[in-house]
Amino acid sequence: MQQKLMDISSLTSKLLRKNFGRGPETCHAYAKGRFLVFYIRGFLSPLESTLLENGNSDTIEISRNIVMKTVQNQLKGILELEFSQDIESFYHDWNYPQNTGMITVQFEGDIIEEVGRKLSDPMDLKPLIDEVERISILVQKRPEKTEAYFISPKIYLIKRDGILVQIEKALIEKGYEQTLIVTKDELEKSYLHRDGRFEEIFSKPVADIFVDWDLSKDRSITCFVLKD
Repeated sequence: MQQKLMDISSLTSKLLRKNFGRGPETCHAYAKGRFLVFYIRGFLSPLESTLLENGNSDTIEISRNIVMKTVQNQLKGILELEFSQDIESFYHDWNYPQNTGMITVQFEGDIIEEVGRKLSDPMDLKPLIDEVERISILVQKRPEKTEAYFISPKIYLIKRDGILVQIEKALIEKGYEQTLIVTKDELEKSYLHRDGRFEEIFSKPVADIFVDWDLSKDRSITCFVLKD
């Protein structure tokens, strides 16, 4: 499995390079249960760096969202064949100041079998769920369902279902999906970083918090990356 994850990481880097004109410095894959998570470092192009310096991060976000749809389409068939499972949802998000990013793939069924010593969750996930729900209420509303997943000692995921309020659904129907995602991304991450008590919950410093939405399914994935 470790070799498979290394091969898939290499392939994903090549696809990013092909579609964006440059690849990431590093791309590491983690898999557990139904999830495959890529943690990416060093992926800003010179043009994006210039846009970022001039305060145009929204422009980068919208253009990356468009190109990532092509990357996802190319990855879909490869990953479904490799893991013998259909893909349910793709997510991606980027931390431009730190030049990091994540791609999370949720499959319809488990993609790996637990063999040998099971990598168990070292902490109670309920405080993490409660804290994310508390932040969700501050920003929009309590999710209809919230689940937490331990992926590796470094990676934790939160999946929320039923998070859109009526005005957001109306904006999506009128074609403002990209603007809504950019706005939600900026607003929610500001609350997660400023008001969240996640380092206390994890008992470790948090390196990155990524958030993305599958608006068609009214679902969101939050990825916490802990420092080594």
